[in-house]
Amino acid sequence: MNPRVKNSSYARAIVSLTAVGFCLSFSQAYAETVVNGSQHQLSLQSPDITAQRPITLVPIKEPTAQLVLAQALAQVLTGNPKLAAFSQETRAREAATLQATLLPNPKFRVQAQNFGNNKFKGADGDAITIVLSQLVELGGKRAARTEVAILNHELANWDYETQRINVLTQVTQAYIEVLAAQQRLHLAGQLLDLARKMVDISTAKVRSGSVAPLEETKAKVIKASAQIDLQRTQKQLLASRQRLASTWGSTEALFQSALGDLEDIQPPPELQDLIQRIQENPDLARWATEINQRQAFISMEKSKAIPDITFNFGTNTYLDGHDYNMNAGFSMPLPLFDRNQGSILAAQRRLNKAEDERRNAEINTMTALNVVYQQLHSAYVEVTTLRNDVIPGAESAFKVASRGYRLGEYDFLQVLDAQRTLVGVKTQYIQAQTDYHLNVARIERLIGGSLNPSSITMSEDIQ
Repeated sequence: MNPRVKNSSYARAIVSLTAVGFCLSFSQAYAETVVNGSQHQLSLQSPDITAQRPITLVPIKEPTAQLVLAQALAQVLTGNPKLAAFSQETRAREAATLQATLLPNPKFRVQAQNFGNNKFKGADGDAITIVLSQLVELGGKRAARTEVAILNHELANWDYETQRINVLTQVTQAYIEVLAAQQRLHLAGQLLDLARKMVDISTAKVRSGSVAPLEETKAKVIKASAQIDLQRTQKQLLASRQRLASTWGSTEALFQSALGDLEDIQPPPELQDLIQRIQENPDLARWATEINQRQAFISMEKSKAIPDITFNFGTNTYLDGHDYNMNAGFSMPLPLFDRNQGSILAAQRRLNKAEDERRNAEINTMTALNVVYQQLHSAYVEVTTLRNDVIPGAESAFKVASRGYRLGEYDFLQVLDAQRTLVGVKTQYIQAQTDYHLNVARIERLIGGSLNPSSITMSEDIQ
């Protein structure tokens, strides 16, 4: 056949075949918008995908006077660097979703033939070949990888939610530690005041000759010990304040004090009620998306087993005679050996792995909830017992001993013993309150919501 024949039926057939191929390449993209019964809007522009949580984190002005828990939570949500890093990953996966929706680029090729050769003339002379080719993806590849990218983006949102609830738990626990440190500092100040009063009483009794000077020395030693304890407690409070400020990315605690009531103790709800809410935990809720993602991976790997078609359309221009011919064709691999069977099997194994990991996460979360609930219940019982029975008895015994010492009915050692008992039970009471609220925060982390709305916890901010 003469390659220079123009306007023939063959040329028209070639052009028709090429046009059909290029139309197929774009109509195929539209057909792939239906994946597993669900539709996704695909375009060359950015898809309408909105992150579940704020992306840009800008620290707000830190309070310099009194701080409340709501302010601390707002600070950490807008200034925590870990949270900012997770939000950037969310944005990156959103961009990856856009990339997955794009069509393959066409290829343009130019080739010079027979130039510099004086032995070939006419149709065999110098020629320039221009070819335009387009890959047409078959088997739903574009839709499958878009589905995987969308689920990856959803997983990034779950990772952000997990990190958000972790940070809220961290700042709540740090806030509780600051409140406890403030209470311990207040108790240390009361102990120092009592020690000073005992020094004054002992000095007066020594001057009156009713007791030996040794008791005044003992009282001064106790006073010095109380001063050391006060200084140590002050340092602990400074460290607690700094740990709290670090949760929102600050290197210095500018607030003066934290407001809150450790006395706000409520009976724990029934364990079965908490178990019913455990699915709200983002660590468990994310697994539904994780399983869907692994299934989408299987579909994507199966789509790769179907070969793609590359359509070519071009022309040869002969420089000697200014003649040309047109060429069209297509190529595709033959799936004789590689049908992507290994990758499909690997994706199925990873789906099985995800199901096992989900079950393991459920067991671990349930076990943690049972353990923390028992700790919460124990702390509640300890708080109520100390508040209702132990502390009133210790305060009464110390008042009797102090009054008796002034009247000469008790010696200094009896007063000191009553004082140590009172300080010990009050210290234990503060620790029990702290344990109660810390365990409330841990349970709220496990159930993904509020336990007691009015207690010192994340409350509705965690939801």
